[in-house]
Amino acid sequence: MMEAKSNKATRHAGRVVDGPTNPMVTPLLTDLYQFTMAYAYWKAGKHNERAVFDLYFRKNPFGGEFTVFAGLEECIKLIANFKLTEEEISFIQQSLPGYCEEGFLSYLREIDCSDVEVYAISEGTVVFPKVPLLRLEGPVTVVQLLETPVLNLVNFASLVATNAARHRLVAGKSKMLLEFGLRRAQGPDGAIGASKYCYMGGFDATSNVAAGRLFGIPLRGTHSHAFISSFMGPDEILERSLCSSDGSSTCEDFLTLVQSWLSKIQSLKSPGSTCGETNQSELAAFISYALAFPNNFLALVDTYDVMRSGVPNFCAVALALSDLGYKAVGIRLDSGDLAYLSSEARKIFYIIEKEFGVPGFGKTSITASNDLNEETLDGLKKQGHEVDCFGIGTYLVTCYAQAALGCVFKLVEINNQPRIKLSEDVSKVSIPCKKRCYRLYGKDGYSLVDIMTGENEPCPKVGERLLCRHPFSESKRAYVVPKRVEELLKCYWPGKSGKEREELPALKDIRDHCIKQLEQMRPDHIRRLNPTPYKVSVSAKLYDFIHFLWLNEAPVGELH
Repeated sequence: MMEAKSNKATRHAGRVVDGPTNPMVTPLLTDLYQFTMAYAYWKAGKHNERAVFDLYFRKNPFGGEFTVFAGLEECIKLIANFKLTEEEISFIQQSLPGYCEEGFLSYLREIDCSDVEVYAISEGTVVFPKVPLLRLEGPVTVVQLLETPVLNLVNFASLVATNAARHRLVAGKSKMLLEFGLRRAQGPDGAIGASKYCYMGGFDATSNVAAGRLFGIPLRGTHSHAFISSFMGPDEILERSLCSSDGSSTCEDFLTLVQSWLSKIQSLKSPGSTCGETNQSELAAFISYALAFPNNFLALVDTYDVMRSGVPNFCAVALALSDLGYKAVGIRLDSGDLAYLSSEARKIFYIIEKEFGVPGFGKTSITASNDLNEETLDGLKKQGHEVDCFGIGTYLVTCYAQAALGCVFKLVEINNQPRIKLSEDVSKVSIPCKKRCYRLYGKDGYSLVDIMTGENEPCPKVGERLLCRHPFSESKRAYVVPKRVEELLKCYWPGKSGKEREELPALKDIRDHCIKQLEQMRPDHIRRLNPTPYKVSVSAKLYDFIHFLWLNEAPVGELH
C-alpha cells in the first residue's frame, strides 16, 4: 500500500509554504481523464501552450443569493507543493490505457507549478455566479492537472462556509454559535474542513479538538447525558472540598453547601419557582462536574426533567459556586420545546437573582442544541426564546439542505486566443478571455453590482458613469456611477511573472473579513426568504465580444 505524503513545506520566492492540511491532497487526487488528456496534449506537442482557466459556479446554494468563497489557502498549498514522486509516476504509467512513451514519464518528473499564475478573490469574500473565484494561467497540461483537486478544495469549503454564514445571519450578531458536527460529518476530512470553514463563516467555536489544534479555533464542550446517568447518587462524591476562587478559604463539604441551597430553592414562594424533589443522581453529577471545573460549570439539564430537576439542581450548584466566588457558565438544553424551556428557565434565573440577591444571575447563559438548523433558528426567533448560544451539528457540517455547490473549471483562453464553451442551456455558456473583475459600491456603502471586463479595458472610475450589461440578456442593462471601486482578483501565486504576491491571511482575519463582507451587502440580497438577486454584469465591450465569439463558434444549421 502506498503511503500518503507528509504535509511538507516548499520555499517560494523566499517564503515557506506549508503542504496541504490533508496529506491525501497530492497530484494524484484527481480524475483519470486529467492524466489521459495530459498524455494526449504531450503527444500533440501542445503541453506547454499557455492556457487560462476560470473557476466559478453557476448558481448560489440553499435557495439564496450569495455564496462565501473558501478553500483558497488549501489551493495555494497544493500548488506550492505540486510535484509527482517516482512511485506516483509509476502508478500513472500502469493506470493509463494502452502504451505510454517513456518521454512522457520524463516530462511528468519535471513538472511543477513554478510557471503557473494564480489570481483569486480574497478568501471569505461574498461572491456570486459567473464571476471567477480563481483564474489559473500556465502550461495547459499543468493547469489541467490542477482542475480536479482545486475544485475539490473549493466546492465543499465554500458550501459549508456559506451554510455557516446563513446560520449566523438568522441567529443574529448577539448569539454565540458553536459547531458540534464532528460525529456526524462525512469522515475525518469532512469534519476537519467543516470546523475550519464554519468558523470562517461566522461561528464562534468548535467541539473538534483536532481542528482547534490545527487552526487555532476556540474550543467549547461540557459533558453528555452519559456523564449524568453514570452517577447513582451523592454518596459517590468522595472528595467534597473546594477552594474559593481567590484561594483564601476552603469549603470542606461542597455537597452540603449545594444541598442547603437546593432546600432554599425548593422553599421559594414566588410564582413559577416551586419545585419538588429533584433527581439526586443528576445533582451528584452536577456537583462532581463543578468540583472538576468550578470556573466553567455548564450543565446539561434535560437528562430527566428540565424544569422539575435539571434547572433547580443547576441553580443549587451555581449558587454554591457563587458563595465561593465562582460564576457558573449556564445550562444546555438538548431536547424538548426550546423556546418554552429557555423562557421558563430564564424566569427562574431572574427569580433567584431577586430572591437571593445574586447580581447577574438572571442573565445566566442558556445553550440549545438538538439537530438545529437554519429553519429551526428562524422558527425560534419568531416564537420568542431566551437562548444565548446554539450548538449546531448535523445539518450544518453535512450541508443537509444542498449536497454540492457545483463549481466548474473552464478554459477561457489558449495561446492568447479567447475560447468559449457553448450550450443550449444559456446558464452553461462560459464567458471567454482573460478578465478583470470589479465590485462597484453605491453612496450608502452597499455593493451595487459586480462587473467583468476584458483584461486590457480601463478600470472603472469613481464618479464616472459606466454601462453594465447582463452577459446573455440584451435588454438587461443599467448605468452605474460608483462611489467606490474594488478590484476582486489578486495575485496569490505569481509563477514567473515577477508580480507581487498577496499574502495569505490568518483564519481569524478571514473570518473578520467574511463578517464585514456580509455587513456590506444590501439586506434584501442576503435575507433568508425571497432574496433579491445580486447583479453580475459585463462591460459593453466584453458583451459585444461574447456574442461575436458565440456566433462565430456556433455551427450554422441548414434546413431541407
